[in-house]
Amino acid sequence: MAARKINPWLKQALELGPPLLFFVGYLRIKDDSFLVGGTEYDGFIVAAALFVPLLLLSMAILWKLTGKLSRLQAVTALLVVIFGGLTVWFNDETFFKMKTTIVYGLFAALLGIGLLRGQSWLAWVLDEFMPMAEEGWMKLTRRLALAFAVLAIANEVVWRTMSTETWVKIETFAFPVALILFLWTQIMLLQRYLEEPEG
Repeated sequence: MAARKINPWLKQALELGPPLLFFVGYLRIKDDSFLVGGTEYDGFIVAAALFVPLLLLSMAILWKLTGKLSRLQAVTALLVVIFGGLTVWFNDETFFKMKTTIVYGLFAALLGIGLLRGQSWLAWVLDEFMPMAEEGWMKLTRRLALAFAVLAIANEVVWRTMSTETWVKIETFAFPVALILFLWTQIMLLQRYLEEPEG
């Protein structure tokens, strides 16, 4: 089924809404504790538990409106469900914090495997949105694989050495902004490889 176009602002709201709501929710309840079924959970665990259904709901709405979800969105959602579930089950925030490392590390590994095979798996995912010559895709894939690896390492350093509140702020804002700026810079640098759409 072909993807349907929706208002770009609505699309951004559905994609960015859950992380922002997690951030706001965490700040509101970070110092509270909640007794559920005889087990005490702190504010971070509760915020993480609420984030999972919020993300799934937003993705379900996005899929309903567009008829399509990207492979990256599907993988990210699966990992959020797994690590969010482990966080609540074991009442341990470590799992949720490690989720970011796993996501970035997995993307770096997948892109790296493609490169070892002489292929740009990034092109396979994004070519319909951004037509580009093969040489450009290979360069962008190498650089993005490295960027994901750096972000995975950075997340490990942040959550292991800094406070939970600092990690939440960096996870919600710094990492996504850094990735967006990196991609924007690379697209500008690789503009000569961009191809005009046919037709």
